[in-house]
Amino acid sequence: MPAVLITGANRGLGLEFARQYLADGWQVFAACRNPASAGELQRLARDSSGKLTVVAMDVTDAASIRKAAIRLEGVAIDLVINSAGIVGVSGQRPGNIDYASWARVLDVNTMGPLRVLEAFLDHIARSERRLVVTITSGMGSIGDNTSGGSIAYRTSKAAVNMVMRSAAIDLGPRGIVCVVVNPGWVKTDIGGPSAALTPQKSVTALRQLIDTLGPNNSGKFYHYDGSEYPW
Repeated sequence: MPAVLITGANRGLGLEFARQYLADGWQVFAACRNPASAGELQRLARDSSGKLTVVAMDVTDAASIRKAAIRLEGVAIDLVINSAGIVGVSGQRPGNIDYASWARVLDVNTMGPLRVLEAFLDHIARSERRLVVTITSGMGSIGDNTSGGSIAYRTSKAAVNMVMRSAAIDLGPRGIVCVVVNPGWVKTDIGGPSAALTPQKSVTALRQLIDTLGPNNSGKFYHYDGSEYPW
């Protein structure tokens, strides 16, 4: 049975990934910062016959991540999905920058995925797929930025793109594949109610893409429809 570790699994895309991989018979390790408040995730776990395990993990807290890794010691994790993310304070333009909020966004969106990757390297390396997928955003594309604004969120996603590009090169000798994916504009807490895609449609398309990923795709940036996205 293949295994997947999903961060930010209490809501939005993370929760939908957990639902879909569970329905497909995967062993799901669903990580979130506060499991006690993750009602829908806990319901999935209760109904999963042991196939979904809720894991406490704060991606900004290295000790929390290490504790989760120790809890899953010896488990081979085929797929890691870095889905945890925040958008920060709105209106981030020159002259109106909340630097404390910006630092928090970078901590979650950029450093968080690397903390998780570092802590779970051995779990990933012992699996068959050895795949790390990080949810980025089209707003992290420098080439696609024609509207400005959202400096905190944009920079955090552009930076995580570079983190995973470097990780793909550095971890290539261990057979670990790192890819960043843009899920599209999705109806989540970040995307808002006017977004074009439901989490179900986005995740269904992303899973079809993920199924095709291998060493030749490592270090690349994809749109949810499978096309390459501009850096």
